Amino acid sequence: MSDRPSRFTPRVFSGIQPSGNLHLGNYLGAVKRFVDWQARDVETIFCMVDQHAITVWQDPADLARSTRELAAGFIAAGIDPERSILIAQSQVPEHAQLAWILNCVARMGWMRRMTQWKEKAGKNAEEASLGLFAYPALMAADILVYHATHVPVGEDQKQHIELTRDIAAKFNHDYGVDFFPETQPVIEGAGTRVMSLRDGSRKMSKSDASDAARINMTDDADAIARKIRRARTDPKPLPETAEGLETRPEARNLVNIYAALREITVEAAIAEVGGQGFGQFKPLLADLAVEKLSPIAGEMARLMDDPAQIDAILGRGAERARAIAAPILDETYRIVGFVRPA
Repeated sequence: MSDRPSRFTPRVFSGIQPSGNLHLGNYLGAVKRFVDWQARDVETIFCMVDQHAITVWQDPADLARSTRELAAGFIAAGIDPERSILIAQSQVPEHAQLAWILNCVARMGWMRRMTQWKEKAGKNAEEASLGLFAYPALMAADILVYHATHVPVGEDQKQHIELTRDIAAKFNHDYGVDFFPETQPVIEGAGTRVMSLRDGSRKMSKSDASDAARINMTDDADAIARKIRRARTDPKPLPETAEGLETRPEARNLVNIYAALREITVEAAIAEVGGQGFGQFKPLLADLAVEKLSPIAGEMARLMDDPAQIDAILGRGAERARAIAAPILDETYRIVGFVRPA
């Protein structure tokens, strides 16, 4: 963390949309990383970004359940609400308040270049919501309202952090201040991009029509093992070197998952399993996945049986988050020239 501007407190922020079906890709690519960051000497804030979720239509009852389920997933995976700040985005109004100012700093051209806008809006851009177009400014506000210095993200979100840095730099330049930090994206380790179990060229997704394409964090041991046994592969044994995985997307994906669950490098994983046929490797991977994931599913189920406990945890998280965000927003208002209450 030596690249952190020295005057900013080291602080990590990251979030996930509560859109249901938390899966292995979310866990390995994000939640597990959050748990790792929690163990370091840095303040950590993790968020259910429910305001981002409504950039496309959400059934209100489903959104509420998905928000609680995601919070349960965070906690079950090892996020300690006493050590980290765990929040629902909509419970901290400073996010949206800062987003308006950043909307006025960001440029239309910047937003049009965002890859996710192009992919999600596609040919129906005129029918897409304004929120879908502008949400990168809200994402920047999520980060900058805490003066977060580092954001653990997947490779596909790196562009948004670069935009956050651009917005922060333009704000600082326009107002002649050194107020917002240049936040650093953190992309690390095997498994940061988990692919479909049915097609190694596509990212694992909750929206895949086939439930067999993903391992849901609510799956029981039998479902986990069955999905891994049936995962698509090629006829060759695993290669003896990591380089041999480069042209074999399904094999690469399963080895990446193995390495991430074992918390070792892909090279170390290949040293263990290289040369094995899938008939030998898949049961090994299935046993490992069941060992690591089944306890999380069980704890999630227990927490979801007591939604009041989840709501209390999020309420306390919001209080702690606002204690950080409110002074930063107030100073932002002062810099911009808004008259503050006497």
